[in-house]
Amino acid sequence: MKRILPGNELEDGGGTSTGCQKTLKRSRKQRREKDSEEEEEGAHWECLPQEILLHIFQYLPLLDRAYASQVCRGWNQAFHMPELWRCFEFELNQPASSYLKATHPELIKQIIKRHSNHLQYVSFKVDSSRESAEAACDILSQLVNCSLKTLGLISTARPSFMELPKSHFISALTVVFVNSKSLSSLKIDDTPVDDPSLKVLVANNSDTLKLLKMSSCPHVSPAGILCVADQCHGLRELALNYHLLSDELLIALSSEKHVHLDHLRIDVVSENPGQHFHTIKKSSWDAMVRHSPKFNLVMYFFLYEDEFGPFFRDEIPVTHLYFGRSVSKDVLGRVGLTCPRLVELVVCANGLRPLDEELIRIAQRCTQLSAIGLGECEVSCSAFVEFVKMCGDRLTQLSIMEEVLVPDHRYGLDDIHWEVSKHLGRVWFPDMMPTW
Repeated sequence: MKRILPGNELEDGGGTSTGCQKTLKRSRKQRREKDSEEEEEGAHWECLPQEILLHIFQYLPLLDRAYASQVCRGWNQAFHMPELWRCFEFELNQPASSYLKATHPELIKQIIKRHSNHLQYVSFKVDSSRESAEAACDILSQLVNCSLKTLGLISTARPSFMELPKSHFISALTVVFVNSKSLSSLKIDDTPVDDPSLKVLVANNSDTLKLLKMSSCPHVSPAGILCVADQCHGLRELALNYHLLSDELLIALSSEKHVHLDHLRIDVVSENPGQHFHTIKKSSWDAMVRHSPKFNLVMYFFLYEDEFGPFFRDEIPVTHLYFGRSVSKDVLGRVGLTCPRLVELVVCANGLRPLDEELIRIAQRCTQLSAIGLGECEVSCSAFVEFVKMCGDRLTQLSIMEEVLVPDHRYGLDDIHWEVSKHLGRVWFPDMMPTW
């Protein structure tokens, strides 16, 4: 027997097998090269320019930014770019008593260690616990290398900063006042800040301070806020309680050295029924208007009806007026006579006596009025239509509960919206109380 046949078969078969194997190897190699190219294309994410990464990271929540920093070394470097840490809000809450999210303690340590000198726009949002307020003070006391431009202390519930020892709070706050040198905005409502600490603020930031909000700061005196107005000539926005307002303060804000004021907010709050309130001279308000003719005077009233005696006796340049408690017909009548600059009026409650005459008077005298809101009040439908007719389409905001409107012989609730819509030049319906 010839043995070549098997050999030939092997040879022939082997040749065919070898060709297939070469083809398979070639295709596998091509596949690997293709996969490698795809991997290389994917790796280009690591090479994104820093300015593009910065732009992307600015839109990410802090937690997502932290996850992204673990992708590669380049992204981790981007995570620590100073530009990303100029603006930061510390959220300090106790898990046992708050449902709000909190900034992780380890992250706070990293910020203090690596980015405290980058911080410029900082706010602290704390819950009602004393522990959270103490944590905020501990962070403030460590910001010795920062130069903040804005600082806000925000209590989400009751004012927890007021529960701290005053010396502890003042010590932490003055660290920022002394080291910042360029503070332009300060929001410290409901805190135990006092006159000496305001002097430290003025001594180090008088040239840059433009906004100061310090309502409900019981340890500050009229002399303390007057010191700020005398020295901070660039101050444009100020918010404080009425007990700090004085003729001297308005004259200081109206001096030639002082820039035009944009916004003055006054909270008139009654701590105890029957509380006495001082009066401000009309001449002081007139000086303010001459100096800053376009400034907004916003006043919030939380008084009992028998405490309005000193108010609205003389002309006052208020532009935005809010009554948080029940206010009498007499007071609203005086508003129409003494508030010619009024732009917005909100009355939460009045009682059961219709406000027809008062509304008509306000429409006649307050020619700049463009927004009004009425809650637990009563107005006849005819008087309300007349009010809207007199104001016309300058009423850009008209929020009236349906229960406020009292049907009369001319208009009922079913057709009043047609008349009001006609005079407003747009479709309008009264607000309705949800039934649920």
